[in-house]
Formats: sequence, C-alpha cells, structure tokens
Amino acid sequence: MLKTPLLVAAVMASAIFASSAQADRGSDGQLKILYWQAPSILNPFLSGGTKDIDASSIIIEPLAHYDEKGNIVPALAAEVPTVANGGIAKDLKSITWKLKKGITWSDGTPFTAADVEFTAAYCMHPEGGCNAIDRFQDVKSVKAVDGHTVKITFGVAKPFPYGPFVGSSSPVIQKAQFENCMGAKAPECTKQNFGTIGTGPFKVKEFRPNDVVLYIANDKYRNPDQPAFDSVLMKGGGDAVSAARAVLETGEFDYAWNLQVEPEILATMAKAGKGKVISAFGTSVERLMVQLTNVDPKLGDKRGTYQGGKNPHPFLTDPAVRRALSMAIERGILVDAGYGAAGQVTCNVLPAPAIYASTANDWCKKQDVAGANKLLDDAGWKRGSDGVRAKDGVRLSILYQTSTNSVRQGTQALIKQMWQEIGVETELKNVNASVFFGGDQSSPDTFQKFYTDIEMFTNNFNGTDPENYMLRWTCDKMPDLTTQWIGQNLPRYCDPEYDKLAAKMSKTAALEDRAKIAKKMNDMLIEYGAIIPLIHRGAVAAHAFSLGGVRQNVWDATPWNIQEWHRKK
Repeated sequence: MLKTPLLVAAVMASAIFASSAQADRGSDGQLKILYWQAPSILNPFLSGGTKDIDASSIIIEPLAHYDEKGNIVPALAAEVPTVANGGIAKDLKSITWKLKKGITWSDGTPFTAADVEFTAAYCMHPEGGCNAIDRFQDVKSVKAVDGHTVKITFGVAKPFPYGPFVGSSSPVIQKAQFENCMGAKAPECTKQNFGTIGTGPFKVKEFRPNDVVLYIANDKYRNPDQPAFDSVLMKGGGDAVSAARAVLETGEFDYAWNLQVEPEILATMAKAGKGKVISAFGTSVERLMVQLTNVDPKLGDKRGTYQGGKNPHPFLTDPAVRRALSMAIERGILVDAGYGAAGQVTCNVLPAPAIYASTANDWCKKQDVAGANKLLDDAGWKRGSDGVRAKDGVRLSILYQTSTNSVRQGTQALIKQMWQEIGVETELKNVNASVFFGGDQSSPDTFQKFYTDIEMFTNNFNGTDPENYMLRWTCDKMPDLTTQWIGQNLPRYCDPEYDKLAAKMSKTAALEDRAKIAKKMNDMLIEYGAIIPLIHRGAVAAHAFSLGGVRQNVWDATPWNIQEWHRKK
C-alpha cells in the first residue's frame, strides 16, 4: 500500500460539512463583514489578492474545500476521489470527480461537467494569465465524461492529485458566462468579472470595486434551509484598527478579517464585550520579496521583467547584499512590536505543517549587524560621507513598499533603522491595500508588478500539501506583460535546479521524501536571498458574540462555510 497523502485523503473523504443550528433561509437578516482590504474583482483567477479570493468564494465554489482542520471535504463533488473508492487511477495518472446532481447556477441553468472542463481551459489558456495556474501543474487534459463526471488526466503520476478545483483559489466558473473571455480577453470582461454567476449560497446584487460588495441569498442554492442570512454586506477600506473596533467596540459589523493590529490594542477593544478575537496558525508568513530585476522606469515595458536574465537589478543581484539585509534584521523585535502571541520568528517561507519546516536557515533568528557589515566591506561596498554604501557608482538605496497598515508601517520603520546600521539607505512607500493586492493592470503599484526594490506582505496556500505553493518560484511563474502581470514568482527568481526539484516533487509519493524536497526548495530560496522571511503569522479575526457557525480556517478562504453562518438566538 502506498504511504502517500492519498491515504490521508481516504479519511478526508468521509468528512462532510457540519450542520449548524440555524433558522430558515434568509430569516437572520443581513450579515455585515468588514475587509479593510477592499475587493477589486470577483474572479479569483485574475487576482492573487486574498481579499479577492475570499470575496469570490461567497459566490463560486470548487469541487472540494479544505476544512478548518485541513481535511478535504466535498463541495460541488459528491465525494472526494481516492484510490480506495476508484476515483484515482492505480497508476496515479488520473483523477475522476463525480459531481452532485441537481445543482444549478444562480441564474437557474444547470451546473454540469462541461463547466468544469471549460474552467480548466480558461485557466490553462496559453494567452492568459491565470492566478491558479500552479494548481494545474502536469495536467494533460480535463474532460467531461458525462454531465456529472469529470476526468483529469496528468502527464505524470501525481501522488497528490488535488490541485485543480480543490480550495477557493481554484473554483469552477460558468461556461456560458465566460466562454467569450478566454486568454488575453479575460481582463477585459468587466461585466463578468464584477458580476460573477455562481453556485454558492449568495449571488452578487451590487459591486463597487475597492469599496463594497452587496450579496443576496441565492434562491437556487441546493440546501433550501441555507443560507440563514438574506444578504451579506462586505465593506472594504479603512484600516485594521477601525475594522477591529467596528466589531469589538461599536458592534457595527459582525465579522472583521485579517486584524493585523498591535496585540495590546486588540486586548483593550475586546473588553467592551461585544465580540471576541479568534486566531489560528497555518502557513502565513510576513516576508520581504527581493526584486532581482531592474525596475528603472526608463526601461518601459521591460521594467521589472526577467528578459532571460539580461535585466539584472543594479545591486540586489549581489549575494552579499541580499544576505546582509537579512542578517541585519532583529525579527524578535518585529514580533514583539506588532504581533505578540499572534506571531513567531521564522526563517522559512514554508513554516508549516511541521514535517515541512526546515531548520537549515535558523541563522536568521539572531541579528548579526557586525557580520553584515563585514560581508558588505569584503564585497567592496564602501560607506560614503553620508554613511550610505556604494560601489562602482551604485548606491545601496532601497525603495521598500508594502500595503497601508499601522503594523506594517511600524515594521518598515524598524527595518529601515536596522538597515541604516549597515549603510543601506531606505525610502519607505505604502500603498492602499485594495490597490496593492488588486488586479488593475494599469496600476504601477500592484504587488505583482513590484516596481520597487523590496516589498513586504503575507501569503500562504490552500490545504496542507505545499507542492503547488513551492511551484510559485519556478522560472515560468514570473509576472510580465505576456501573463497580464499575473504570477507568483515576484522576485523573478530563476534556477534550473529549483525547477528540477519541483518536477521531482510532483512525481514523489512517500510523504517523508516529499518533505525533504520541499525543505530543499525552501532552503534554496532563503539561501539565495530571493525571499527574506520575517514572521510566521497567526490568522487573527474578530466576530460578534451573536454570530454563530464561524469556523476559522487557515487552509482555505475565510468564508468557506458562510452558508452555515447564522445569528445566535
């Protein structure tokens, strides 16, 4: 018997969504959710922002979700395929999903396997830029066998075949709505991307990008008793502190997401007695992305693009500079100042589950200013009269951007001081979170365009298997014009040896061997300095005491089970 994640999946397949003690559909009035990073699009395939994936997950669904324990549970599928139930071929080269029958889209038309087949073609289109393309790694074909059966065939044996259509970042979209939005046309379909038709518990009534989404209960939803709320107001904008206050102190909202707020402030707010703070640790890491290409505006369309390695950054391609930047940071101070119990020092971009956490980079846990200075001295970077190091006319002057948030601005200020000690000049920039994490291709300030030297944010992945996550940094995942600036390889890192490890992991069955490969990939990224991890973050949120059914989930979208949320009586 194979000792692979498939064995775990056999247990997962028996899990079902828990029932909730809720009233009839729509009887609990309006649910008010506050996302201080406002959604900018309702198509997760065209944005890497968590807030856009979450906003979309209220409307559209995958074949299966990850629950709050990391188990795979059916959503649009009748069951989770395994080798044991015949859903996964014995050679591990295909997976067959049986769909639930009787499901309709919110416009009343039937949901069928043709929609699943189309979604794969949409995301895998060679002229498109799909944020979930890593989920389709090694996919050879996706075919509708009949109206309620889909077969996914891989070009290689896949020990963990749950990439496509598992988790909210890889949902199913309606063929009828999006069939004229393929490839390069995808971003131009504003009506579709802003008014997505779905199978989920709610449908869009009004969407004002970077501001608010108003959803109403989907009267075609498959469970006649769900959802309990007749509408959902997802308000965006503001900041994390005001979001926390709106739930914990004033009671204006029922749920506040991503409370990146100083711990002492949250504790004070919670004393008002209107709500509670909840948290859970998953795979979220606050990290610095290091730009390895030249972002000089004079380069025009070539700005921030790899160009086959012929467009290097003027100083961040020096390994001594990258290592010194990491060595100079006292991560413990960053945790204490901004996160408290909701943060832990980390030297890995892959901090969890525990079997995947490397110890090879633990040198970063201790600040070493003297060592960083010596490294730069030995590399020929000399201090000028202003204290800033330079070599061959190039100064170590960094533009460092992140989203607007008090904790992040505090972190920026501390790191700027730390880098000043090693002769690095730092200019700080913060961008409205809705813009920074948005999908507006015309904006120069998105995190995927990355037109600065350093940028900071948190990211994670759906589920507990890191294969698709680690694929983000292969050479073919860089954002540029050809991908409509979609892609997760933000540093523009390219190493053929890393790509070989990615290919090897996709073919490796034993969990222990997969863990060794994942650790090695993590270590390559950190040793090279393409990513500088800072803090392993807990997901912190708050909800009103009157709100029931919330199951805090760090493995999938926050509203993954919003059909179960209800007003406590």
